[in-house]
Amino acid sequence: MKKVYLMLVIMLVAACSTNPITGKSPLILVSNAEIFPMAFQQYQQVLKEEKLSTNRQQTQMLKEVGNNIKGTVERFLASQDQSHFLNGYQWEFNLIESDQLNAWCMPGGKVAFYTGIMPVCKDENGVAVVMGHEITHAIAEHSAQRMTQAMLAQGLQVAGNIALNDSKYQNVFNQLYPMGATVGILAYSRSAELEADKIGLQLMAMSGYDPREAPKFWNRMQSVAKAKGSQAPPEFLSTHPDPGRRIAQLEREIPNVLPLYYQAIGKTK
Repeated sequence: MKKVYLMLVIMLVAACSTNPITGKSPLILVSNAEIFPMAFQQYQQVLKEEKLSTNRQQTQMLKEVGNNIKGTVERFLASQDQSHFLNGYQWEFNLIESDQLNAWCMPGGKVAFYTGIMPVCKDENGVAVVMGHEITHAIAEHSAQRMTQAMLAQGLQVAGNIALNDSKYQNVFNQLYPMGATVGILAYSRSAELEADKIGLQLMAMSGYDPREAPKFWNRMQSVAKAKGSQAPPEFLSTHPDPGRRIAQLEREIPNVLPLYYQAIGKTK
C-alpha cells in the first residue's frame, strides 16, 4: 500500500505543471497526446455533418480575427520562452450554418462559430470577444481539467462504496454523491467561463480589438436570448455564470486591459 500511495503522490506532482497562460498549476491526469486526436477527429466529423457558411465576408472576418488572436498567443508564449506549450496544436477556424447562438473551441485549437451568433457579434470586435473567450478555453486546458474532475469523481464514488462496506449506507451515499459531485463540477465550469472571459479580454486587447465592446456584446446576447424565450437555470445548477455577473467582471477588467489595446493600435491614451 505504501508503494501505491507513493506512486499516486508522484503522479499528482507530475500532473500539476504550471500553465503559462493562467499561471496556475491545475491537476490534469490526461495528456494532449490523448485528448488532441479525439478532438481533431470529432471536429472533422462535425464539419462532415454540418454545412459550412457560404457568407464569404463573415467567414473571412472569422478567420482573420482567429488568426490575429492566435498570433498574439504565439508571440506571448515566445516572449516567455514557452512556445513548446503549443506543440500539437492545429488551429482551424470555421463558420457553420446554424441558427444557434453558439461558438466553441476544441482542445488543440479547433474553433467553430455558428452563423446565428454573428449578428450578435455585429463586427470584428464582437467576434474577437467570442474568439478570445473560446481560444482561452483551449490554452487554459479547461477540457483536460473537466475530464480530470470527472475521473476523480468516479474514483471517489468507488472508494466511498468500499469504505462504507454496508449496503444500507452505500445506497444513501450513491443517491447523494452524484448530486454533490455534479454541483461541484458545475461550479468549476462557471469558474472556467469567468476565467475565459477575463483572459479572452486580455487577448482581444493585445490583438488590437477594443475591449470596451465586450460588455456590449454580452448585453446584446442577453437581450437576444430573452427574446428567444431562453430560460436559464439557477446559477448553481448551470455551467455558465449569470450574465450580469460576467458583464460586471468585464467592466471591472476593462481599465486594466485598455493600455494593452492602446499599445496594440499604437495610440496613447
